[in-house]
Amino acid sequence: MAVNRRTLRLIAGMRLSIDTTVDKAVTDLIAAWGTAWNEVAGEWQDALADLVAASTDGKWPSRTQIRRADRARRALAVTRDSLDQLTKDFGVRVVQDLTPLADDAAQWEARLIHSQMPRGAADVAAFDRIDQRALEAVVERAAGRVTSLAKPLSRQAEAAMKSTLIRGVAVGDNPRKAASTMLRRVQGQFEGGRNRALVIARTEMLDAHRAAAYAQDQANKATVAQWQWVAQLDRRTCPSCWAKHGTTYPLIEPGPEDHQQGRCARVPVTKSWRDLGFDIDEPPSLLPDAKATFDGLPEADQVAIMGKARLGLLKAGHVGWDDLTAKRTTTGWRDSWAPRPTRDLLRLANAS
Repeated sequence: MAVNRRTLRLIAGMRLSIDTTVDKAVTDLIAAWGTAWNEVAGEWQDALADLVAASTDGKWPSRTQIRRADRARRALAVTRDSLDQLTKDFGVRVVQDLTPLADDAAQWEARLIHSQMPRGAADVAAFDRIDQRALEAVVERAAGRVTSLAKPLSRQAEAAMKSTLIRGVAVGDNPRKAASTMLRRVQGQFEGGRNRALVIARTEMLDAHRAAAYAQDQANKATVAQWQWVAQLDRRTCPSCWAKHGTTYPLIEPGPEDHQQGRCARVPVTKSWRDLGFDIDEPPSLLPDAKATFDGLPEADQVAIMGKARLGLLKAGHVGWDDLTAKRTTTGWRDSWAPRPTRDLLRLANAS
């Protein structure tokens, strides 16, 4: 059967459950990075004060002077140790949620399937629980991904901080301001590792949830016909996800292959009631139509979602709804669907 009110309520509940788990992990990671920076900030203040004092004619010290500066070397060493520990703790923190997240996904998928049965008939329809080994495989794959992606975090952040230190800043007649500016830049590079970690955490936790839902679907091929890409139709959702909302895919196909940190859900669609053995007419799907929903939004919301140029092309009919999304390949990540750049949309419009 198609999506109904019970299904929509369950989708909303599932989103809330996922967001609660993922947001808690993200909050913990932000707090850990903040504590770590507070612990190394004093070392950097002392190191940068020494480098400013070593500047001549208002110029930042040379690469050689920086390499020989004792406090700068100490600040980098202390920071390296801190980043290494953060990376280890990051993996542990994210992995601890993968098993309950996968279990939760399988249960939500079961409820979504049951919601599409005739009332009072859910217990009659054939339904198979996912094999526990399949769930364990989902968790193992996700844990491996998290560990692999986390490994270069500390090295990348340290390299960025070194680069920032060497580039320096114009000291001029205000060494105090120069030291303050450099401290902010170094902190920004330190937190760059945190930002990368947050992207990994959100993406891999959401993907683990989808993978468990996929496995649950495979266990119920006799009941489930296909799956549907369901986006949250609000201002925070990108043009690609608006365009993908409501599209359907064969059961064997994994997904949704949302962009990094994407919030879209995999929703099972059962076979028709008659195909399942119920001699009952079923109502049409109540899943909101993305285009109709978008057309009903205030223009300010439409601009916030699409941007002025993309919205102009869409409203003028120069590009279609399906043109808004494109498959993207990013080193280190799975392929994903993301907004087609405006420049590419302009090429499409000019070619038509």
